[in-house]
Amino acid sequence: MRLKDKVCVITGAGGGMGLKAAERFAEEGGRIAIFEISEAIGQKAEESIRAQGGDAKFFACDVSNEGSVKVAVAAAVETFGRLDVLYNNAGIMPEADHSVLDTSVEMWDKVMAVNVRSIFLTCKYVIPHMLEKKSGSIINIASFVAMVGCSVPQDAYTASKGAVISLTKSLAIQFRPQGVRSNAICPGPIETPLMTEWLLKDEEAKRIRLNRQPSGRFGRPEDIVNCALYLASDESDWTNGAVMVVDGGITSNYF
Repeated sequence: MRLKDKVCVITGAGGGMGLKAAERFAEEGGRIAIFEISEAIGQKAEESIRAQGGDAKFFACDVSNEGSVKVAVAAAVETFGRLDVLYNNAGIMPEADHSVLDTSVEMWDKVMAVNVRSIFLTCKYVIPHMLEKKSGSIINIASFVAMVGCSVPQDAYTASKGAVISLTKSLAIQFRPQGVRSNAICPGPIETPLMTEWLLKDEEAKRIRLNRQPSGRFGRPEDIVNCALYLASDESDWTNGAVMVVDGGITSNYF
């Protein structure tokens, strides 16, 4: 088992890529701390993983709120005794996020709070526990949109994911000498409930985007989770500060 006995904090682990990661990590022997804002969704995820023979515990957490993160991390440490992996998966991509010209300040701040402040907060409270034992892996989910422009902009989301990449590199340099490595994954378009609701219900929008995709399909959650599994495992001991683009080739496509 690639994650045997590793305690893995996964934010937004109640659904989409977060739930897939929690299930896969548990299959590989990981002990999963489910950080989820919804009690119903979080409890359901815990029960599902336990029913499959995995070790998981739900902790209610608003990742954009410092007090909530502090309490959840302390509870996870009390429950599991250690923290080995921090998988910052939680994020939002609201329909009301457009160009800087017509995105409200309130929407901008909301996206930044969930997508960037959350990583600041989880790292603030998780990293000290990793430093105590001089080992740990931080995995931050960025996005391919941080690396390319788009004629149909989502400027708050794009800026937030660029910030994730920059923060990841800073963490990688600060803490690797003390045993904690940090890496980012940039997924391409993934078929999750978030994207399905926002994009895939529009057949023309779906067709246009698939025409840009060399692999001929959108990504699946497991495409990203398999990369994250590598980063969570000891196999990635010399992988640090990397920005791993898992997008089917879309960012390499000129026409």
